[in-house]
Amino acid sequence: MGDFNLALVIVAIVVCVLVFIFNLYLLVNYQHPDDKNQAYFPKFVVVLGLSVSAISILMLPADVANRQACRHAIYNGACNLTLPMKDLWLAIYIIDAVLVFFVIPFAMFYYEGDQDKTVGKRVKSALLWVVTTAIVCGLVLGILYGLIGKVDFTVRHLTSSTISFPSTFQLSNGQPCVNNGRQCSAYDANPSSETTWTMRSTFPEYVVALATIVGSVLFAIFGGVGIACLPLGLIFSFIRRPKAVITRSQYIKEATELGKKARELKKAADALHQEERSGSKGRKWRKNMKALEKELLLLEDDVKALEEMYPQGEKAEATWAMTVLGYLAKLILGVFGLIISIAWVAHIVIYLLIDPPLSSFLNEVFIKLDDIWGLLGTAAFAFFCFYLLLAVIAGAMMLGLRLVFITIHPMKWGATLMNSFLFNVGLILLCSISVIQFCSTAFAYYAQATAAQEIFSHTLQSLRGIKYLYKYNIFQIAFVALAGLTFVYYAAFGWRRKKPSGRFQLSS
Repeated sequence: MGDFNLALVIVAIVVCVLVFIFNLYLLVNYQHPDDKNQAYFPKFVVVLGLSVSAISILMLPADVANRQACRHAIYNGACNLTLPMKDLWLAIYIIDAVLVFFVIPFAMFYYEGDQDKTVGKRVKSALLWVVTTAIVCGLVLGILYGLIGKVDFTVRHLTSSTISFPSTFQLSNGQPCVNNGRQCSAYDANPSSETTWTMRSTFPEYVVALATIVGSVLFAIFGGVGIACLPLGLIFSFIRRPKAVITRSQYIKEATELGKKARELKKAADALHQEERSGSKGRKWRKNMKALEKELLLLEDDVKALEEMYPQGEKAEATWAMTVLGYLAKLILGVFGLIISIAWVAHIVIYLLIDPPLSSFLNEVFIKLDDIWGLLGTAAFAFFCFYLLLAVIAGAMMLGLRLVFITIHPMKWGATLMNSFLFNVGLILLCSISVIQFCSTAFAYYAQATAAQEIFSHTLQSLRGIKYLYKYNIFQIAFVALAGLTFVYYAAFGWRRKKPSGRFQLSS
């Protein structure tokens, strides 16, 4: 038993180191050239946040493996030798909450501060915002915890009288008690014997619960949209791909139009910068800034599409061949992703929304994969969880391009600013809590008797004022409904080739 736990600890340490190295690799390759050799604190927060989110998802498979350490034990106290998963869960999610609500906002306020100010003034301004947020959050958490921070468990009071034990007996459905002449009170308990057992939850569990609620709202919206648009976006990108190389005259015409659009956006950006200098950063300014950011992103996509349709240089033919292969890869990934998305939605409907469940579906798949090879089911389980996080990012990107009130923060290879990094890391961290809760519920059969089940399926779903959201599957229904609406949207409009946007004007 000790050897098993030692191996689990070694694997956990190695995985944590690999996750850190991989996230450092992502940071180095995705960062914008303007951020090289500077902004070290935001970069540290990005790597830490990505590592915490990845480790939190990988902890559920580790929780399952930790449970198996004492499953076949033959002596009492064997489970005391396993890892303290409940304490680890609470620790990782307290760190998650601190990063999301305090550290990442501080890093964003500091990074986006006026570059003309001194470092001390930028730190002071960022601290002012964060301290204000901390006070508000502390008051809200304290009031809510004091008023409704209790857990209501539904229990049934069972009693049975004692009788002399007979010399011979046989229990069956027809004779449920040892004495055939009397019925056991516990066996035929009246439904009215149900009552509520109330106890106060621990403060860390309550913080995790509220963070999960906030994350679940974002997860239901962005994840529901993303589970459909992630694969369908790749598939319809292949459908709308350039079919052939355009002529030089067509290229010059398109490039001229894009140049005009770039000058318009440059003029608008200068006007907004002048307003910022004058101190008039009101609601209209923020609205115009968001609209300008989206137009710039669309312009970059148009430029990239034009370069694909008219490759230049000595290796033009090779460039066109790589473009064709790239779109084929998108098609393959899109089809594979569509299968995963359909499996996810089908599992939610079959296992969570229908009562009683028609089948345990993916739970059985993971268990059978574990029977084939010990880590195969665990790897598949982790992949399905990570896929949900990718869907959240895809959904946030899609809605950000179409809804003015959502700020867009694109992630681009070699061109991602730290504020976009920090925003997406915060979104991933916030939704990772909900992804774990969602997965622990969706894969309850596979992850049964784990510490995650105790926190997310027992305590969380019995908290006063919150339990009804889970009792009636509000988040699961919203997730499936938004996935269906997104699928209909892509079926109706996804195949259309995007038309160039008109002239951009600032709202007055």
